Amino acid sequence: MLASVAGLPAFLAYVIAALALVALYLYVYMWITPHDEFALIRSNVTAAGVSMGMSLIGFSIPLSSAMRYAANIWDMIIWGVIALIVQIMVFFLSQIVFPDLAKRIEANEIPAALFVGSASLAAGILNAAAMSY
Repeated sequence: MLASVAGLPAFLAYVIAALALVALYLYVYMWITPHDEFALIRSNVTAAGVSMGMSLIGFSIPLSSAMRYAANIWDMIIWGVIALIVQIMVFFLSQIVFPDLAKRIEANEIPAALFVGSASLAAGILNAAAMSY
């Protein structure tokens, strides 16, 4: 029984660090986007929920990879920050393709939300695969 819970402190440290990185990601994402996703989601703007939700998944996939392959918690945090930067870059690159992306999401245009969300997922999957060092 004791052997089963011996890893509990490390588990808790990794989970707390991961949740802190997720909170940081949401904060940065909300800061860089020209609209308030949570306000839009509260107003039933589905496109905001789709784009932000898929982006969060796109961040969480490489974060989970970093948790799996990290040498220690600091290594995981560094790679988690790298995953955050990649996801923010995806949003900015998506705005090059669709300069009116934010307005389209605010207007509840699902195709625009699916594009940026899918780009975030694709980047997250590729990022996670690259982290399997």
